[in-house]
Amino acid sequence: MLHTFIPPHRYFPYLTWTDIQAMPDKENTVIIQPIGAIEQHGPHLPLIVDSAIGVGVLGKALAKLEPDIPAYALPNLYYGKSNEHWHFPGTITLSAQTLLAVLIELADSIYRAGFRKLVLMNSHGGQPQVMEIAARDIHQKYGDFLVFPLFTWRVPNIAADLLTPKELQLGIHAGDAETSLMLSLLPEQVKMERAVAEYPHGLPENSLLSMEGKLPFAWLTRELSQSGTLGDPTSATNEKGDRILDSLSDSWVQVIKDIYRFRQPQV
Repeated sequence: MLHTFIPPHRYFPYLTWTDIQAMPDKENTVIIQPIGAIEQHGPHLPLIVDSAIGVGVLGKALAKLEPDIPAYALPNLYYGKSNEHWHFPGTITLSAQTLLAVLIELADSIYRAGFRKLVLMNSHGGQPQVMEIAARDIHQKYGDFLVFPLFTWRVPNIAADLLTPKELQLGIHAGDAETSLMLSLLPEQVKMERAVAEYPHGLPENSLLSMEGKLPFAWLTRELSQSGTLGDPTSATNEKGDRILDSLSDSWVQVIKDIYRFRQPQV
């Protein structure tokens, strides 16, 4: 279902092998692998959140992209490394080793087809490090394969203007931003009547350590939240979601264009 967010002419599986064989400038064509998760997102959001947000942002970006920039979306990789949510029913997780192997073998096929630019567009906060290791290993393996381990949210966007300071700092899972985006993308799957605000419990005070950032500590969601929510979804609206989606997709248009123009630095 999520593939319907992607413009059909930008969806890799809709190509034929002869389309790919005849494709010009494959070395600079941008192949994008969205990577999400199937994991709990509180009592009000479905397990598909990370995948839906990633594909939703990518689809909107590809719809805005100039037609002369060659870029294609691969099918979303639904399963990721989600063991921080292991204790909540419905979460499906791969090990870091399995996810890494999948990404490397996927890249082998993309390289064999003649492409030389691959984006790992990750939307789940529990696995950026796996993307970075995969990208470096793939690039080291081939030398001329350019791989970009990117996080959907780490582009300029308007969320900081729409969320409270507390939500910006601590609302990292199933909070205002994710819930607003889901109200924009898949409103029929959101159960706002079940939404509860719950911020992480027991965080260190007057400390340089934090859940995320430069000095993080390892954590499991059940240690921080009873509901599985880390944030306040009760103030989410589809209007906020529309604005965040629009700003994220605008930035991703620029990212795709930058990757198309990118050349590997050489001494």
